Amino acid sequence: MSDQEPVVDPSRPVYVYVQVADHLAARIAAGEIPAGARLAGERELADEYQVAIGTARRAIQELRDRGLVVTLPSKGTYITEPPAAG
Repeated sequence: MSDQEPVVDPSRPVYVYVQVADHLAARIAAGEIPAGARLAGERELADEYQVAIGTARRAIQELRDRGLVVTLPSKGTYITEPPAAG
């Protein structure tokens, strides 16, 4: 990520957590993070995106709300299988 434009831009009229969630959702859609893979922890995501841990936590909640991830207590957050077409 460091060799390209920053993903998070606080000056944009979009909440920072939504920007992080949108970027992660795009990575999931592109197959960069495959179904069944464990998502990085909140602290790791906060470091990666250079945001507060609360922002990373809210971004993960947004992904859960979108049905893209599921969080298993004491295990982590995992990418869900895409719905079957048809």
